[in-house]
Amino acid sequence: QVQLVESGGGLVQAGGSLRLSCVASGRFFSINDMGWYRQAPGSQRELVAVITRGGSTNYADSVKGRFTISRDNAENTVYLQMNSLKPDDTAVYYCNARYTPLSFPRRELPVWGQGTLVTVSS
Repeated sequence: QVQLVESGGGLVQAGGSLRLSCVASGRFFSINDMGWYRQAPGSQRELVAVITRGGSTNYADSVKGRFTISRDNAENTVYLQMNSLKPDDTAVYYCNARYTPLSFPRRELPVWGQGTLVTVSS
């Protein structure tokens, strides 16, 4: 079983910055792609950014140039540095990972964190 624990959410004024962290723990063969999604009230969950184990990244157009995703493979941790925050960035941010389990046939599986609230005031 793999667990993801997020931290770093909170209240910030528009133009400010926050850094989210997400640590994967448990028993697994490998942690593969890791990413961040967000869900605002009344909206569907949407992709924010994703990073492969090798470091390739992809961002939603709405956060390009403002957010940076990074990871530490040795610590099984993914980060999201959020700068120039806007009220529209207010949402619950969820960490997601795809992992390879120890047991065969070792088909890749997804796992989600519990979410961390980011509130940006105007």
